[in-house]
Amino acid sequence: MTADVIVVGGGAAGLTTAVDLARAGRRVTVLDAATRVGGCLAPVRPDGLPDGVLLDGGAESFATRTTAVVELLADVGLADDVVLPRRLGAWVQHAGGPVALPAAGLLGIPVQPWAPDVIRAIGLAGSARASLDRLLPARVGLRPGPMSVAELVSSRMGRRVLDRLVTPIVGGVHSSTPHALDADTALAGVRDGIRETGSLAAAVARIRERSPAGAAAAGLRGGLHRVPPVLEQDVSRHGGQVRTGARVEALSRRPDGRWEVHLGAEVLLADDVVVATTGTGAARLLEPWAHVQVPPAVPVTIVTLVLDAPDLEAAPRGTGVLVSPDAGVAAKGLTHATAKWEWLARATPGRQVVRLSYGRGGSRPDPGLDTALTDASVLLGVPVTRTMVRGWARTEWPVGLGAPAAGHRDRMAALRAGVPRGLWVTGAWVSGTGLASVVADARATAAAITRE
Repeated sequence: MTADVIVVGGGAAGLTTAVDLARAGRRVTVLDAATRVGGCLAPVRPDGLPDGVLLDGGAESFATRTTAVVELLADVGLADDVVLPRRLGAWVQHAGGPVALPAAGLLGIPVQPWAPDVIRAIGLAGSARASLDRLLPARVGLRPGPMSVAELVSSRMGRRVLDRLVTPIVGGVHSSTPHALDADTALAGVRDGIRETGSLAAAVARIRERSPAGAAAAGLRGGLHRVPPVLEQDVSRHGGQVRTGARVEALSRRPDGRWEVHLGAEVLLADDVVVATTGTGAARLLEPWAHVQVPPAVPVTIVTLVLDAPDLEAAPRGTGVLVSPDAGVAAKGLTHATAKWEWLARATPGRQVVRLSYGRGGSRPDPGLDTALTDASVLLGVPVTRTMVRGWARTEWPVGLGAPAAGHRDRMAALRAGVPRGLWVTGAWVSGTGLASVVADARATAAAITRE
C-alpha cells in the first residue's frame, strides 16, 4: 500500500496531524498499535453513574493560553460543546494546611505580588521579595543557555513563590519538580517577555492578556474522550485511513528517498512519515538516524471516585487541590469534577465525582481505594469514607508524562533539523505536556509538511 504520508501513532498528536494533512488533500494513513485511538484521551465508567455517562480516564481539560485546541475542535464540529469550568477557584495543600491558589498567574507565577490572595498564599515577606522582580534589571535570571523553571522563578521572585506556588502546580501538571523542568518548554515565550518588558510578572501578564478571554482552562461537554473518535471520522471523511492494532517495527529509506514502514511481513510506502508515538517508541524508530534524548517518563495513575457525599455539594476546596511535596499526601492533585464542570453535575444528580492523580518522581504509583479515600478526606477537608462510595475506577498510564529537562527545546530543534528529509516528529515528549502544546505542535508539523 502507498500513501503520501504515514502517521505512526494515533494519539492526540497523530490524529491532529492527520486531520490537517487529509484536509489539505494528502493521502494519509494513521497506524496505532493499540486497539483504540486517542492515547490519554480515554473514557472510564465507574459504577454508580447514570446510563450513558462516561468520564475522562486521562486528560479532562486543556489550557486556553492559545487558541490551538479550540480551533481544532471548531474545525471538526465540536465548537458548541466547549465549556469553561465553574469559577470556584482552586487550592494548594501544604504541610501547614490548605491555602487558596491566587487567581492571576501562570504556573503559579503571580502577576500582582501584592494582591491579597497572593499575600495569603506566600506571606508579606514572600510578596515583598516577589515584588523586587519589577525593580531588578531584566538580565537577572536570564543567563545564556538552558534554564530550569526553578532557576528562573527563584532568581526573579524568590523561594516563597517557588516553594508555595510553583512547585505544587508543576508537580500536579507536569509530575515533575521546577528544578527538573525546562523553562523554555513549560513557560514558552516568558524569557523573551522578560527581555522586552523588564520583569517576570509583566511577561506573565502579557501572556495572559494575549490569551483568549475566559478561564485559563476549558473542557468539552461529555468529556475530552469524545474527541479522538471525531478526529478519526474526520480523517476518514477526507480520504484518509486509520488502522489500529498496527505496530510499526521499523522504518527504512529507499534509494529514491521514499520511506518503507515495516509492520511485520507487511511493508507500506510513503513520501513522508510522521513519528507521533511516545518518546521511547520514537527513539526506537529513529535510532538509525538520530540519538533521541527522551524526557524521563513519570507513570501516572488516576483514581476516580463516585460518591454519595452531600457535604461535598458546597465544593469546600473549589474545583480542586494541588499538593505540595511536603504535605504528607500521596496524591499530587485532586479534581472535584462535579464542582468543576456544570455539565457533569447536571448529568449525575445526587452524586459527587472526585479524581485523584498519583505519580511524582521516579516511583510507580500504586494507590488503592483506601489510599484515595484518605487523601480525599485530607484534601477536601471533609471525611470521605467507604460508605459513601458508589463506584470507583483506577486508570493507569505506565508511560505517563515526560518531564523535559533544561535545554529540551533546543534539543528538539536540533533533532528535527538532523533527521532525513521526509521524516517528522511530534507528540507530547517533543512539545511538552498538555493538550494545548501537543495540538499546536502537531498542527505546525502538518503545516510544514504541506508547505514542503
